[in-house]
Amino acid sequence: MSLSVLANVSLKPYNSFGVEARAEAFAEAHDDNDVREALALARQRELPLLVIGGGSNLLLTGDIHALVVRMASRGKRISSEDCQHAVVEAEAGEPWHPFVQWTLENGLCGLQNLSLIPGTVGAAPMQNIGAYGVEIKDVFSGLTALHRETGELHEFSGEECAFGYRDSIFKQQPGRWLILRVRFRLAYSADLKLDYGPVRQRLEQMGVSKPSPLDVSRAISSIRAEKLPDPAVLGNAGSFFKNPLVCAELAKQLREAYTDLVAYPQPDGKVKLAAGWLIERAGWKGFRDGDAGVHALQALVLVNHGHATGLQLLDLAQRIQADIANRFGVELEMEPNRY
Repeated sequence: MSLSVLANVSLKPYNSFGVEARAEAFAEAHDDNDVREALALARQRELPLLVIGGGSNLLLTGDIHALVVRMASRGKRISSEDCQHAVVEAEAGEPWHPFVQWTLENGLCGLQNLSLIPGTVGAAPMQNIGAYGVEIKDVFSGLTALHRETGELHEFSGEECAFGYRDSIFKQQPGRWLILRVRFRLAYSADLKLDYGPVRQRLEQMGVSKPSPLDVSRAISSIRAEKLPDPAVLGNAGSFFKNPLVCAELAKQLREAYTDLVAYPQPDGKVKLAAGWLIERAGWKGFRDGDAGVHALQALVLVNHGHATGLQLLDLAQRIQADIANRFGVELEMEPNRY
């Protein structure tokens, strides 16, 4: 057995909130064989299996009675290409932002708007990560996943992944599939998306009139760095709530009551509201209760000022949810997975 398993391990270094919680058993999977060994060991010990990546979409509310496996596989490659496009493949444990930078260094366009998002490649399709007008589904080519019960490998197409807003079949069916590697179809010619948020404005401030994909990546990285705290300095999981989708009638009522409402009409007739605007408008921005708080610069981000527990952060999130529902009639959904 090549898998190294440790007992009673602190998970504080493995979640970006920096919350203290302990795993009954812990291992790192560096390849497919390690993953299979972990599955077999969990069955042998009659333990649940909890698979984590970078820990950036995780809220631990107590000690974990499970075998916690951190995906630590590495590797990235161009698997096929023609004169216009290339398909790149990365192992699930590859850190996301360095992978994005690697694609740009290889002259490939498509992932630049997703720069500086924390986490790993394997976690990206689970919630169809998105930012500044681009989602994983827009550049997705396929992925390889292992069925936890049968051990069989399956190649998923984009259609089979059932991507939605911060959603996928892997989120809908937790515990069924384990993502091993992911493929993206990227372009050698730039098709830049610059009209979401302050991207164009930031490029102008940088003195860039004809931006390259790398310029866009740098602009978005600087915007994110200003709005989102570094988890190494202030524990957080990035955006804690999804931007809610509401019916057009409710959006109209809210716009009449709040002329500065931030809202984006959707193709299906619904309207996406900015959760951060709702939370800030309700007065939660900068709020702190002990060491659990809301970031002073971005109301969408819950933060751990040092010693907050997962339960304290969850309690704060639920208080915000209840207040937003009462004030605006809007239900906020939490993004991080909770254990």
